[in-house]
Amino acid sequence: MRLRDIASTLDITERAAQRIVTELVDEGYLSRKREGRRNVYTVHPKQPMRAPQAKGTEVGEFLDLMLSNQTPLKAAA
Repeated sequence: MRLRDIASTLDITERAAQRIVTELVDEGYLSRKREGRRNVYTVHPKQPMRAPQAKGTEVGEFLDLMLSNQTPLKAAA
């Protein structure tokens, strides 16, 4: 998915989406790899969530929960 599409889905600017992704890379939640003219990002699912309320929960567990309850975007529109 393109960063532009993510920004549009979240109703934020592309610049804000880029800043968030850069922070996630800097904090070790994502890694960035250049492929041609594009960046490809990989999520590190074993990283612990940093929010105190989520102590002991890994990013992958949270993503699994969110994706299992996901409504397809086209159906929601």
